[in-house]
Amino acid sequence: MRPAQWVKNLLVLAGLVFAEKIGDLHLSWLALQAFLVFCMLSSAVYLINDVLDRERDREHPLKKERPVASGKLSPGLCTITAMILALAAAAWAMRLGWQFSIVGVSYLVLNILFTVKLKHVVIVDVMTIALGFLLRVLAGTVVINVETSHWILICTFLLSLFLAFGKRRHELILLESEASTHRDVLVHYSPYFLDQMISVVTPSTLICYTLYTLSGDTVAHVGSRNLLFSVPFVMYGIFRYLYLIHERKGGGDPTHLLLTDLSLLGAIVCWLAVVGIVLYL
Repeated sequence: MRPAQWVKNLLVLAGLVFAEKIGDLHLSWLALQAFLVFCMLSSAVYLINDVLDRERDREHPLKKERPVASGKLSPGLCTITAMILALAAAAWAMRLGWQFSIVGVSYLVLNILFTVKLKHVVIVDVMTIALGFLLRVLAGTVVINVETSHWILICTFLLSLFLAFGKRRHELILLESEASTHRDVLVHYSPYFLDQMISVVTPSTLICYTLYTLSGDTVAHVGSRNLLFSVPFVMYGIFRYLYLIHERKGGGDPTHLLLTDLSLLGAIVCWLAVVGIVLYL
């Protein structure tokens, strides 16, 4: 179920934070429930993925240690657990509203399609991953019934593309000549091509986030342009991640890097502090 990956689902809380609704206990409780629903949905997807990919995972230097690939868990047990999680999450989602249910079901269907087919289609595989993050943010806004900022959606999509391209690059470098035997789509990628994609997405992400902090809607909502002070931490975080990708050969597990690299974690904490001060003080 990969509980370490549930960190990604914190994006569900983005709408609550940027709408300045953390102090509203009712809305906070709704957002927390939405977060838990997405943890259940993502866990169901991980289980399905591990069952379907168990043969290839056994040949991977890192993934061979996963419970299903290593034989510690049976495929049947994981399949049943995934079905229970998906059904329970769907039932819970319906209690949170039909709009949230649609987003949740869309997330589940999208990820099943990704596991079965879309992860084998070049570029589409990366964009599907980014769309999954987008749906997390959207779910967090619809569940508390606040307007979804197009700026947050665009920034989330671009940042997700950045992380996904970095992950593909790490897989190519790690697996080298055997890359295509572990993931079919990797035969269509090369380090040079991925570096080109990263070089396009990186400045796009930084520019988009900077424009968001300076946009008229943001300034009117916040009451100042002080959110601009968070830009240096976003910039440092992205540059630090690029350093880890190119010089430390990282990027295979973005969540692991975010939680273990102290410099990157420090940038995130500082960014959160600035955002919190600007929005709530």
